[in-house]
Amino acid sequence: MAHPHRSNPTRRSVLVAGAAAPAVLLAACSGNSSGNGKGGTLHMGIAVANITLNFASEMVNGAQSAAEHAGGVDFKAVGPPNTDGPAEAQLFQNLTTRAKDGIVLENLDPPIFVRPAATAVGQGIPVVALDTAPLDGSEVTFYVGNDNYEMGAQLAQEALKRLPANPIGTVVVGVPNPGTPVLDSRAKGIKETFAAKAPGIKVLGPFQTYSDPAQNYGAWLSQVHANPKALAFLGAGDADSYNLGKIKEREKGTYLVAAADVDVKTLEYVKSGANFCTVDPEHFLKGYIATAVLIDAVKNGKRLPTGWFRMPSLVVDKSNVDEVIARQKSTDAAYHWSKKQIDELLANQSDHLQPLKDER
Repeated sequence: MAHPHRSNPTRRSVLVAGAAAPAVLLAACSGNSSGNGKGGTLHMGIAVANITLNFASEMVNGAQSAAEHAGGVDFKAVGPPNTDGPAEAQLFQNLTTRAKDGIVLENLDPPIFVRPAATAVGQGIPVVALDTAPLDGSEVTFYVGNDNYEMGAQLAQEALKRLPANPIGTVVVGVPNPGTPVLDSRAKGIKETFAAKAPGIKVLGPFQTYSDPAQNYGAWLSQVHANPKALAFLGAGDADSYNLGKIKEREKGTYLVAAADVDVKTLEYVKSGANFCTVDPEHFLKGYIATAVLIDAVKNGKRLPTGWFRMPSLVVDKSNVDEVIARQKSTDAAYHWSKKQIDELLANQSDHLQPLKDER
């Protein structure tokens, strides 16, 4: 991928591990500009929870784009092919042996990463938490992520716009990985918004819907059949969105369905009207900002900021879905669509920083 301010080509390679080990995506980005201020190349990377799902691949793309634009960075991305905390933890630990200048860490099982993250920080490796806040003891003090409670509230509010006034009935809520803070926060935002704004609605769940697409489809199909008169089925995750759209179309449902993220299938269901909307966590933007701040700090010998860098989210519905579909066509398109936000966020970092304890 070429950029006007980057003269050297990008090197990318994909390696697939043997059957006994998880698959790993390796992407190397290098540049000729001064890496660490001493004329060298920075060795950095990102670890994600599931290298095959859209949410993670978008964060990887954003991180790689930031590394390419900065120049002087050899950048590697790792993650298991399925959501597997222990497997990712091992990949993260392996990454620390080469990405000595900094790592961006996204995961869905924070307790597993307390010790590995603390070990990396103890070795002098700057670690930025992405998408999931770090826990006490991890020694990670800078987090880039959404207000996930607000994302859930947005989803409930969009549903209420499409329901009759003073609705009475049930809404079923699902969470792919119960216990994952970002997903639980979204479900809480959904539930509490209905309680405050539509007391006639009874929220059922959140039920476990699984991150594996096939399991997710089966879980939602069971909920739809068990609750045929529900007003809406709302999810917190990636696979929730497109599987709910598929079920509604196949079952010719009259209920509302929606969830989060912008998988290409989800966007098609928003465009067709099967899903009334999706809430986009803007994963590319998050990956870019986390990596850009990390590179800037290391290159300039600064400490990473402390706190929660609160990132925006975007409601995608029929009014803007075509624009988002175009944005998703390539990393270049995502970057150019996001550039105004990137410039504003990086130029006014203190305006977007909140105490880590306020993360939700």
